[in-house]
Amino acid sequence: MTQPQTATEAQPPSLREEILAYYERGEEDARLRQGAGRLEFWRTQELLRRLLPGAPARVLDIGGGSGVHAEWLAGDGYEVELVDPVPLHLEQAARLPGVSVRPGDARDLPAEDAAYDVVLLLGPLYHLPERADRVRALSEALRAVKPGGLVVAATINRFACLHDGLQLGHYFIPARRARTDVVLVDGRHVPAPEDPLFTTAYFADPAEVPGEFTDAGLVCEGQYGVEGVAWLMGGVEGWLDDPERREAVLAATRRIESEPSLLGVSGHLLTAGRRDLHNRP
Repeated sequence: MTQPQTATEAQPPSLREEILAYYERGEEDARLRQGAGRLEFWRTQELLRRLLPGAPARVLDIGGGSGVHAEWLAGDGYEVELVDPVPLHLEQAARLPGVSVRPGDARDLPAEDAAYDVVLLLGPLYHLPERADRVRALSEALRAVKPGGLVVAATINRFACLHDGLQLGHYFIPARRARTDVVLVDGRHVPAPEDPLFTTAYFADPAEVPGEFTDAGLVCEGQYGVEGVAWLMGGVEGWLDDPERREAVLAATRRIESEPSLLGVSGHLLTAGRRDLHNRP
């Protein structure tokens, strides 16, 4: 089994300029708190509440952004430390009670060995097109989590760009369709000036993620579709506004969250793994 590396074995990586510029726009926090983005937020929240050990436990939220998840985790009684490479995110998260912040990159964590009960990567793997970088980030999570501790990583699904493009009508624009079709081949999303909706990203095939966990030394325990098929339905935003329909949508999505044939339909996927009790620094 791969042994965790120390954080000083390689030069600290840097965040791509276009990714930094995208998140410095300050739109990510609101995306998850309003509209259809609430489905991703609520489903991620309920999955984490199910998977995480009970509070108090020490949680490292890598690439935690503005603290949209760190906020409720701290409210639930967890000891939360957020690491992010975007200065605006650190400024926003630092205002949250019970959340400590520090700058850092998922591939070179400013974290002690085996210091956390849980390590979350709810964004970093999106923006690492190279497999070696994704495995390096997961290896750093392995290093930081205690033996027996939990690591949960989010990925954007390989087919999300196609599904979203069809829903929004972008796939009928030839230039956008061509870029989307490239993503279906190798997962690499390259932004264009005329298409500013997203930045440099990697869209993962659900089947490849467990192998990256394994190569990092983690024992993969499960995969969960976050939004299921509901995010593709035109009425979902209105459904989420209605408490009764919202609960029905969440329940329906929960029913198919680990159905292998439907994992690629969800916009996002959570993969959970654990550091083996015998894998020690």
